[in-house]
Amino acid sequence: MKFLWTPSSHFNLANLFTFVNITAGLSATYFITQNNFFLAVILAWVGGAFDIFDGKIARKYNLSNEFGVQLDSFADFLSFVLVPVFLIFQAVYATSLSGATLIFAAIISIYYVISGLRRLIHFNIHTDAGSVDKFFTGVPTPLGAILLWIVYLSNAYEFLPALVVVALMALVGWSLNSKIKVRHP
Repeated sequence: MKFLWTPSSHFNLANLFTFVNITAGLSATYFITQNNFFLAVILAWVGGAFDIFDGKIARKYNLSNEFGVQLDSFADFLSFVLVPVFLIFQAVYATSLSGATLIFAAIISIYYVISGLRRLIHFNIHTDAGSVDKFFTGVPTPLGAILLWIVYLSNAYEFLPALVVVALMALVGWSLNSKIKVRHP
């Protein structure tokens, strides 16, 4: 079990938590395809909890390494970019929009995915394993996902129409690579 506490191990404790995040994200994607949005959201939040703990464990036990940084970004892309966009597309756009507005929503969804991917790549290029800045520049993808969950729930409870959801997705997508300063927790 020494591999759990070895920084160079791909299967150290921090990375195992990241693998659980990936598993939750993949499972959420499956449940979205089955229109089981409730379970998909629960699994996305489970992935988010494991994302919080993987970083804390990596820092506390000095398990950070380049593999873990890349793995964490992959997990973030899946759980905090693809899953919320796929959920909103399937649960909101596909059921409420058609024709040109559905195509526009698809373009905004792709914009969000590219914005999230760009943010994560930029973060990886400009960060060192184990280092934590006081502030993020731009909205981090987990916070972007939280904002999209709120938007989704607002639509599900009929507070926001689908076209407002599209506009808010575009706004959150823009914020991922903006100059907005967000305090690191």
